[in-house]
Amino acid sequence: MPEAVIIGSERSEVGLPTGMDVLRRGGSALDAVEAAMRRCEDNPADHYVGTAGLPNAQGVVELDASLMLGSGRQFGAVAALRGYPNPISVARAVLEKLPQHSLLVGEGAALFAAENGFSTAELLTDASRELWRKQVVQSRESVEGENTAATDGDTRYRESALALIRRLAPHDGPWGTINIIALDSSGEMCVGVSTSGYPYKYPGRVGDSALPGAGNWCDLRAGGAACTGRGELSMRGGTARTIVDLLAAGQDPSDACRAALADAATLPDDFRAELRALALTPDGRHGGAAGQRGSVYALMTDASTEPEFRPRSVL
Repeated sequence: MPEAVIIGSERSEVGLPTGMDVLRRGGSALDAVEAAMRRCEDNPADHYVGTAGLPNAQGVVELDASLMLGSGRQFGAVAALRGYPNPISVARAVLEKLPQHSLLVGEGAALFAAENGFSTAELLTDASRELWRKQVVQSRESVEGENTAATDGDTRYRESALALIRRLAPHDGPWGTINIIALDSSGEMCVGVSTSGYPYKYPGRVGDSALPGAGNWCDLRAGGAACTGRGELSMRGGTARTIVDLLAAGQDPSDACRAALADAATLPDDFRAELRALALTPDGRHGGAAGQRGSVYALMTDASTEPEFRPRSVL
């Protein structure tokens, strides 16, 4: 029987102990990933997942999440979900209760969440609202006035506001999507991904986190992988699927992650930003890669008393 193990990207250490407790009790990889990710989504200090996630350009929080099982590649996901603080649980409900579909978005995802009894919440906290206000709303202060018909100046302002949003950088401090991958004592594997997406994104934008093969892929014959960072690049590169294919070809997890990131780096992109990856094999080997030195991922096994941090290989 394989040894239970759970790994995660930066900031997953908030939830990994909860996931490991599930695995120690003989719980499934799916249960462990959901429980661990919910703790991350409920962390008000994290502005990139769940409650307190940074909003889109209109000041509305939209969440993406997905889960994939390795034994049969079953996949459930939601995207552009508003008003529900735990998209990972709604994604699980899609996987288990709506098997004829794999991905629900926007109003449909919210309808499904309501039908299944999930609780709503205000996702835009005071802290995330203030971050948004500083970045976007302050640019309006000099043009407030009467509600008159639009002029050429109004049009130029809107164009400049959009240009501002395109230039916005993430806030200071740790940031990005959260990946969690678990292997349970039965040998099942699950990959989970959750995010509020790129800060101040265009409303309705969906990144790689909700898309199989891009931000999430799991095949028990080879392993599981997930991505954080520039989602448009991992969508174009099929990065998570590429990593698992490289695992199937015999590459070490760290090498597979680095090779997949190198492939994505060849793609032209005027908005290039760092992409990171994480992988786990059915025999418990794990690794990750990143574009910056000092990047780490978190790990727990049955013997762990707290999350351990391991370096990612550098592209």
